[in-house]
Amino acid sequence: MVRTAVAGLALVIPLAVGCDAGVGLSEGGSPAPGASDDKPGAGAEKRARTALGELRIASEGDGGGYERDKFGTRWKDIDRNGCDQRNDVLDRDLSDVGKKGGCVVLSGRLRDPYSGKQIDFSKQDAAEVQIDHIYPLALAWRMGASRWSEDEREKFANDHDNLLAVWGVPNRQKSDSGPGEWKPQKGYQCTYAVKYIAVADKYSLPVTRADHRALEDFLARC
Repeated sequence: MVRTAVAGLALVIPLAVGCDAGVGLSEGGSPAPGASDDKPGAGAEKRARTALGELRIASEGDGGGYERDKFGTRWKDIDRNGCDQRNDVLDRDLSDVGKKGGCVVLSGRLRDPYSGKQIDFSKQDAAEVQIDHIYPLALAWRMGASRWSEDEREKFANDHDNLLAVWGVPNRQKSDSGPGEWKPQKGYQCTYAVKYIAVADKYSLPVTRADHRALEDFLARC
């Protein structure tokens, strides 16, 4: 294993056979300009602090029975705009976007919020930029989504508010961890907390005590 850091984010990159080809730390890569200044407004921060104080604290379940398919169709066009959610989010989060047919994102540039790294996206190497669930699906399952209806889980999995285009490397590191176990670069922690809390509040999802403490620390960076 090789441990390195990108813009304050600790990453562990396996060098074993079978890891995704073409996805790794690029030597000479640097944070995008302003990557440490991406913060929400005072109103959003205030709402997040209030909502965090009202979120229920609970322990994680054992996760038994979780499958990605339990959260319905992947990247369903739930807003019925003719484009699936993946392409919607790429179009929203990337700059200099090139599209085919007004919907399929073929190219663009991402300022990765989790690491600050600048990523050139090409559909030929689609795994370089992935769509992350800010509140992870497997974690949501362990925190109560296992008791939701299939329609509610599908809505959650495709909700723009819970989706974010990110570099594939930190996304794989994050996996299904909550903020108590994984954190983005310092410059994005305030925004990450605001988004995470908003999703938890919207779907009445509890947080663990460790996640609650971490979210409080992240909001202190606002």
